[in-house]
Amino acid sequence: MDDLGERTEAPTPKALQTAREKGQVPKSQDLSGAVLMLGGVVALMILAPMIGEMFERILRTMLSGDISVDQLDTASIRSTSAIAVYEVMRVMIPVLLIVMVVAYASQFMQVGFLISADPIQPKFSKISPLGGIKRIYGKKGIAKAIINTLKLTLLIIVSIIVIRSQIDTIATLPMLPAIMATAAVLRMVVMIAFILIVILLMLAVIDYIFQRWQHMQENKMTKQQVKDERRTMEGDPQLKGKRMQMAREIVMQQAAHHVPQADVIVTNPTHFSVAIKYDTDSMGAPKVTAKGADLIAFHIRQIARQNDVPIVERPPLARALYWGVKVGQEISAEHYEAVAELLAYVYRMEGNAQSAMNNMSNQPAVSQEPATV
Repeated sequence: MDDLGERTEAPTPKALQTAREKGQVPKSQDLSGAVLMLGGVVALMILAPMIGEMFERILRTMLSGDISVDQLDTASIRSTSAIAVYEVMRVMIPVLLIVMVVAYASQFMQVGFLISADPIQPKFSKISPLGGIKRIYGKKGIAKAIINTLKLTLLIIVSIIVIRSQIDTIATLPMLPAIMATAAVLRMVVMIAFILIVILLMLAVIDYIFQRWQHMQENKMTKQQVKDERRTMEGDPQLKGKRMQMAREIVMQQAAHHVPQADVIVTNPTHFSVAIKYDTDSMGAPKVTAKGADLIAFHIRQIARQNDVPIVERPPLARALYWGVKVGQEISAEHYEAVAELLAYVYRMEGNAQSAMNNMSNQPAVSQEPATV
C-alpha cells in the first residue's frame, strides 16, 4: 500500500497551510450565491421606499408635459435622460454597496483573509482544449451538472407550489387599484424569494460541508509524506536521538563525578533525585551538585548506593529543588530550614548533628524567611 504511494493519512496543518497559500481552500459557490441573494433582497426591501419615490420622480418628469413633441430635440432628450440616470444611480449605488459588502462577508466567512496570486497565474492546462473537455465531461463536471439540474428542478417545483397557493390573490389583481395590485405582487415576489433563499441556504450548507470533506480528501498524504514532513520540521529522528543520548551521557558522567562527593541524595522517591553538598569552608549555603529525572534519577541513586551516600525520601523537597535550583547553584533561602533539617538528620546518623545545625544557623535568612517546600 505504502509502496504505491496511496494517500491514506489526513493532511497535516502544514500541508493545509501550503494548500491555502496556493489559494486551495474549501469554498461553496452555492453558499456565496445564496448569501448574496439574501443580501440583495434585504437591501431592496430596506430601500423600497426610495426606489418607489425614484420611479415616481422619473415618471413625473417623463409625463409632466413640460416638453411637447415639437420641442423634442437632442438637448432635451439628453437632459431628461441625465435626470433619469441620476435618480437611478442615487438609489442603486447604496444597493450595490450593500451587495458588495455581503459578497465579501460571505467569502470571508468561508476562507477568512487570504491573498494568493497562484490561482490567477497563467497555466497551460487552463487554456488547453483537452483540459477544458476533461473538466466539462469528466466525473466532477458531470456530477456537478446533475446536482445543478436537480437544484434547479427543486426550485422550479417549489416556485410552482408557492404560486399555486397564491392563485386566488393573483385572480383578484385585475380588480384592484394599481397601487394595491403592485403591492400585492411585490409581497408575493418577496415571499417566493425568501422561500427560495431558505432552500438555497440549506442546500448551500450541505454543499459547504461536502466541499470541506472533498478538500481534506484531495489533500490526503501518504505515510512517507507525513514522515518526510515530520523529519523536515523536527529534524532527523536518528540525529535527534543521538543528540539526546549524548546529552544523557554527559549528565550521567557529571553525576558519576559529583554524586560520590555529595552529603545526601533527596528523592521523590522514583521520579526525581537531587544531590546536595554542604562545605562550611567554601560554601555560603548547600549546593545542588547533581539532579535528574526518571532514568538519570535512577542512575544517581545507583551511584549513591555504590558510594554509601545517604538517600532520603522527601518528595516535596525533591520536587522543589529539582525545578527551582540549577546544578552548581546554592539553594535559595526559602529552602534553608528544610535542607538544614535534612542534613541534620543525615549528620545525626553519622554523629555530627550538632555541628551541622550550628553551621546552618549562622545563615541570617533562616530566621527571616518562611520555610516552604
